[in-house]
Amino acid sequence: MPVTVAPTADVDERAGVGEGTRIWHLAQIREDATIGRDCIIGRGAYVGPGVVLGDNCKLQNHALVYEPARLGDGVFVGPAAVLTNDEYPRAVTPDGRLKTGDDWTAVGVTVGEGAAIGARAVCVAPVTVGRWALVAAGAVVTKDVPDFALVVGVPARRVGWVGRAGRPLVAEGDAWVCPATGAAYLETDGVLTEKP
Repeated sequence: MPVTVAPTADVDERAGVGEGTRIWHLAQIREDATIGRDCIIGRGAYVGPGVVLGDNCKLQNHALVYEPARLGDGVFVGPAAVLTNDEYPRAVTPDGRLKTGDDWTAVGVTVGEGAAIGARAVCVAPVTVGRWALVAAGAVVTKDVPDFALVVGVPARRVGWVGRAGRPLVAEGDAWVCPATGAAYLETDGVLTEKP
C-alpha cells in the first residue's frame, strides 16, 4: 500500500516513512525521523528529527513529538498532546546569549507498545510510559508510568489499571479483569502482568 502525503505536509526527504502511512495537511516530519507502516499523522502534527514511531501509530491533530522520542507499535497520541525534550528549558544561556543546539542535551519520552496519550496531555522528558498504559486527557506526566496503568491529573498519578482494550479493569478475586475482552491480569507489588 502506498504512502499518502497531503500536498501541504512537510516531509523531509531524509525521513523514512513506512508503507501505508498517511500524513495529513500541515503535518511536519523532520530529517532522520522514522515512521513505521500503516501510521496516521494528523493535521498539524510535528515529528522531530530522529524520532522513531513503530507500526500502526496514530498522532492526532497538532500532536507534538519532539526528538529523541521513541514510540512502540500501536501507540496513540491524542490531539494537541506534547512529548517534550528539554529538562531545563531556557531560551538563553546564563549570560543572556540565545541558546543553540550545542547549549543543551535533548532527552526523549519513551512510549511502550499499545499505550495511549490523551488529548492535551504533556509527557515531560525523560519519562517512560509503559506498554498499554493510558494517560488521561490533560494529564501532566512527570514520572514513569507502569505497564497497563491508568494515570490522571497534574502531576499524573495512577488511579487504576487498563487492559489492551483501554477499558478500566475490574477487581475479581485475586485478578483484574477487562470488561470488554474478559482478559485477566495479576498485580504483584504495584506491577500488573497478563495472566497466562
